[in-house]
Amino acid sequence: MKIDNPNPIQWQFSERAAQLQSSFIREILKITQRPDIISFAGGLPSPATFPVERMKAAYDKVLSEAGKVALQYGPTDGYAPLREWIANSLSTEGSTILPEQILMTSGSQQALDLLGKVLVDEGSRVLVETPSYLGALQAFSVYRPEFKSVDTDEHGLVPSSIDAVAKGARMLYSLPNFQNPTGRSLSLERRRELVETCARLAIPLIEDDPYGSLSYRGEPMPKMVAMNPDGVIYMGSFSKVLTPGIRLGYVCAPLPLVRRLELAKQAADLHTAQLTQMVVHEVVKDGFLDQHIPTIRQLYSDQCQCMLDAMKEHFPTSVSWTEPEGGMFIWVTLPQQIDAMKLLEQSLAAKVAFVPGAPFYANDPASNTLRLSFVTVPPERIREGIAILGKLIAGML
Repeated sequence: MKIDNPNPIQWQFSERAAQLQSSFIREILKITQRPDIISFAGGLPSPATFPVERMKAAYDKVLSEAGKVALQYGPTDGYAPLREWIANSLSTEGSTILPEQILMTSGSQQALDLLGKVLVDEGSRVLVETPSYLGALQAFSVYRPEFKSVDTDEHGLVPSSIDAVAKGARMLYSLPNFQNPTGRSLSLERRRELVETCARLAIPLIEDDPYGSLSYRGEPMPKMVAMNPDGVIYMGSFSKVLTPGIRLGYVCAPLPLVRRLELAKQAADLHTAQLTQMVVHEVVKDGFLDQHIPTIRQLYSDQCQCMLDAMKEHFPTSVSWTEPEGGMFIWVTLPQQIDAMKLLEQSLAAKVAFVPGAPFYANDPASNTLRLSFVTVPPERIREGIAILGKLIAGML
């Protein structure tokens, strides 16, 4: 029997809940689910790269041979064989990573949240690139930091600009490989300068690396965590090299920090799914990624080149863009008088979607920028969508 409720609850949300905002990209993705939309908006891996049969076989094997273990609660820090595999993959001749430094997370997005929870107080200074990954800005914003933007140029983050904003900084968040949203990568020289600068200033450096394996040349750059394991926090994910649906990421951190992150994770979700971790270990343990990742690189490289060629053909000469050597994104800079939000309105009416650049800025957004993703769109649709965008941009000049 339903009870009469003469006094409906007047919900009193926390100040933290009141300031939560939806991801702009997630809102656009609701629109782009329609099959008639050519979507350059999502940062989604191509489903063509998902190793469905390999995953299915791994699930069958794990459930058949260790089902009772896989379906049970697991340790907060994660499945030990998988943590050992990750530690070995991160270790180099001059730098050994211990399995104890690895914490498995429910996607790398949880790692961002845990880092914010453990390192950031209200008003704490957090250094970010200009522009930066929207998901990181969203995760850290919950803890009410003071974002300070570090300068970037056509080659990415400028390490020499850190000193001017370093005072009191709790951490610097960076994506050195094929950055989301710009597609830029840091040179080896800048990586060393960045690590040395953060070490000199005693600022923890977060190296978020979801795209590092997706170099079109097949030669990933050295990881910064190997340059200074005591000062660099490395974040990795299986989303871009296997499938995002498994929601499996990890963080590698110095032992004092990783223990704090583990306590924060205990409070959040106890542990990441044991079954998922055991399945992923079964898939990767014998070198599968060495054969699988090159097929992803080739697909993405071909589609990136298709988009770049179409942009050269159809975009006005007053438009500029990055030419990434890996990853999933191209960053476009429009003439100053064009607002990408207004362009998006016209573009959606013409059934083409992209992400305006402004939400990727922690401070002083550039309204004449936008991000294009090419990996889920077939070549013929890439050419069609870019031609439409080029015509719309020309009409706004």
